[in-house]
Amino acid sequence: MLLDRYKLKIQYDGSKYLGWQQQKKGRTVQGVIEESLNKLLNQEQKIKVHGSGRTDTGVHATGQIAHVDFNSNLEDGIIKNAMNAYLPEDCVILEVVKVAKNFHSRYDAKKRFYRYQICTKNLLYRNQCWIKSKLDIDFLNKLANKLIGDHDFLSFSKYRKDLKSTNCQIFLSKWLMQNEMYVFKIGANRFLHHMIRYLVGTMIAVYEERIKEEDFDYLLKKPKKNVRIFKAPPQGLILEEVCYD
Repeated sequence: MLLDRYKLKIQYDGSKYLGWQQQKKGRTVQGVIEESLNKLLNQEQKIKVHGSGRTDTGVHATGQIAHVDFNSNLEDGIIKNAMNAYLPEDCVILEVVKVAKNFHSRYDAKKRFYRYQICTKNLLYRNQCWIKSKLDIDFLNKLANKLIGDHDFLSFSKYRKDLKSTNCQIFLSKWLMQNEMYVFKIGANRFLHHMIRYLVGTMIAVYEERIKEEDFDYLLKKPKKNVRIFKAPPQGLILEEVCYD
């Protein structure tokens, strides 16, 4: 029997998850969503949820997108509410929409937007921010502007032998102040494993004079694999939006 395809919009606090992707052991976002669906639909065969991308351990999302195939007589809004009844309080389904059967949450995505948050001396935000001392927005934006365009981010990603291309098209890269936080906003057609955390960590390292700006430029212009690089902690990273138009 041909199954219907549903698009899910998901919000989660990644603090207590081992990332998005299902693991043999440990709690994952994909895992708890699949469990909620199996309970809701009372199916013996496990239902597979496909995400737009994999967020790492401790990384959050306000707009993760996934798709899943199943049949139900329930309306979309009822399915959303029923799934949330089975989900833990740190994971919420914001929207359920029936879509075309060829829709793919990962391969059809055109743009992805993330933010990275840094806070100064406010421990109340420690699960959603990197706690640092005062920063210089103008200096960081000088570095961020260098990322705009099509670049090979091999130097700023975890090396994967099976990955055919490490090029990404960056169309948003900007530091700003929001609610007493330093926020780095970045948008691209795709992101590599750990890429944003490496970029943020290295920009902060340049500002703190742990690495020279010329070295940052060199890593961007002359990409190398397995470079010793600076990586920001996961808790400041949030997947905000995935676009399909």
